[in-house]
Amino acid sequence: MNRRFFSLVVSLVGVYLVYALVSCGGPAGAPDRLFGELPALNGGRVKPLDSLARQSLLLLSGRQTARLNKHSVTATHWLMEMVFRPSAADAYPVFEIDDPDVLGLIGIQQSAQRRFTFLDLQPHLGELQTQANRAQEVRAEQRSRFQTAVLRLGEKVFLYWRLQNTLQLTDADAQLPGVTSQVQEMSAYETALNERDAPSKPARKDKGAAATLAGAVAAFRDRYHTLADRAEFMPLPIPPESDTRWVSVGQALANRADGSAMLPGLGFFARMGDAYRSDDVAGFRESLRDYRRWLSDNAPRALAHARRERLFNQYDPFYKSLVLYVLVCLMIFVSFLRWPESLRQAAFGILVLALIVHTGGLFARVILQGRPPVTNLYSSAIFVGWCAVLLGVILERMFRNGLGALGAAAIGFLTQIIALHLSAQGDTMEMMRAVLDSNFWLATHVVTVTVGYSSTFLSGALAIVFILRGLFSTKLSEDSAQNLTRMVYGIVCFSMFFSFIGTVLGGIWADQSWGRFWGWDPKENGALMIVFWNALILHVWWGKMVTRRGLMVMAVFGNVITALSWFGVNMLGIGLHSYGFMDKAFPWLLTFCIAQLVLMALGALPARFWSSPSNDAGR
Repeated sequence: MNRRFFSLVVSLVGVYLVYALVSCGGPAGAPDRLFGELPALNGGRVKPLDSLARQSLLLLSGRQTARLNKHSVTATHWLMEMVFRPSAADAYPVFEIDDPDVLGLIGIQQSAQRRFTFLDLQPHLGELQTQANRAQEVRAEQRSRFQTAVLRLGEKVFLYWRLQNTLQLTDADAQLPGVTSQVQEMSAYETALNERDAPSKPARKDKGAAATLAGAVAAFRDRYHTLADRAEFMPLPIPPESDTRWVSVGQALANRADGSAMLPGLGFFARMGDAYRSDDVAGFRESLRDYRRWLSDNAPRALAHARRERLFNQYDPFYKSLVLYVLVCLMIFVSFLRWPESLRQAAFGILVLALIVHTGGLFARVILQGRPPVTNLYSSAIFVGWCAVLLGVILERMFRNGLGALGAAAIGFLTQIIALHLSAQGDTMEMMRAVLDSNFWLATHVVTVTVGYSSTFLSGALAIVFILRGLFSTKLSEDSAQNLTRMVYGIVCFSMFFSFIGTVLGGIWADQSWGRFWGWDPKENGALMIVFWNALILHVWWGKMVTRRGLMVMAVFGNVITALSWFGVNMLGIGLHSYGFMDKAFPWLLTFCIAQLVLMALGALPARFWSSPSNDAGR
């Protein structure tokens, strides 16, 4: 096939990526966009409501969109329904339930449906709460599958309830008699406060009227304290330090009874809510724009940050790079059969585009967080993939055989899949834990160790290519075998250097933080195992104790050690580096390790079982 055709394909992919970036903001006046760019304090950091909506919906349903009557809506639209029109939001199937016993608890015996509405759960909330309380009394490691699932559903219901009660109380008995709008309620509240505080009013001279007025104000205060206790996020900045001080709607209203000024944001949100409930699109948009103008004057940094983060969410660079990595793998596989040179070059071009998008997303997170690239498990997956792809691009540029591109794209794809699943656990830009709150050590120890992870995985991936190609095809020529050997050896040396330096830096950080250089913590042991294993590979290779296949088999086992060090610590749920047990990840980790052991066994098969004759000749 003509090389120009593949060049055109690469060019079209590049044009699409640029177009997606330019157009990802959406229509300038769309209510979803305007509302999604509003900043709020949640989880210890200021974020756009778009991020809050996506994270909440991911926790509830496992996806970033909601569906109603076969129509998909954005996460921001769903959040607007939640906070402004809760009764309508109750009809959205957003509760993901896959445990059969929990389904039985809510009266559903057999169903292909995985997501259910709050209306489905509502009749069974009492029993759900009872079962969740019982499960809470059981230690985490001793809970049954049902107890774990019912606790998880209870947490989802609690999050849902807090979201709905952030801007207004949803209890039927909490509605004020004769009040039909939030603006009207705030006006009545302000009138009561003015009458209480104005000594010239007749009500001050009548003890009975004064007592009645004081009781009304107290009722308002209690109402707003309840609203503050239930709020999931704080959408109101407090002037003049509007970029750093935030408060919930309920707390701002309660503070007004104690003499604080009425925050301007209260009026804006009240008008937004009234316009939304009455389907006044023009009025809703106008209230949004008025509030954004106020934010531009009083909280410019928060608004600018929210806009940037929403744009990042909308572009979704890591998902786009994931798709491109899959495309690269497919093109390399096809190149082994047809059009080897043209397809390989096209795949390399797309791999470079994927790396550019991946790099852009990585540095966008650095800017948004104001932190080095690795701060939690999610960001470590992103960074491991990025390092592996960068190294793979360098190898492909050097050897031009498609194997570096294949290994890089495979690791890029797998790490992005891991990151995609980790994002469902909550905010991926969460506040730093105190023990990790050091930009210097995050930029040195953590980044260096993560580079060691990625390079070890890349050497293992290239070793897998050697084993599978040599075992099942005749394409592993002597030149290919030598090139793969040099690639694996070079990457192991690279990994050894960074793993060792990173582990030593970690010990220095531990000495400064905890007063000891080494404490045999599971994560420390895992890092040491990576260093020892890479050192062992180099020693047996230099000592000529293994041949090519032995080198490849040992490199594959490096995948097992690295995976256990990276994620296995969280499987244990103990140690200073464990940040929460991930029960759903354990089967996947076990499957991965077993698969690597199977590949090692295949690599150790006698030469007569291999299709390629050059699998073990020379070094």
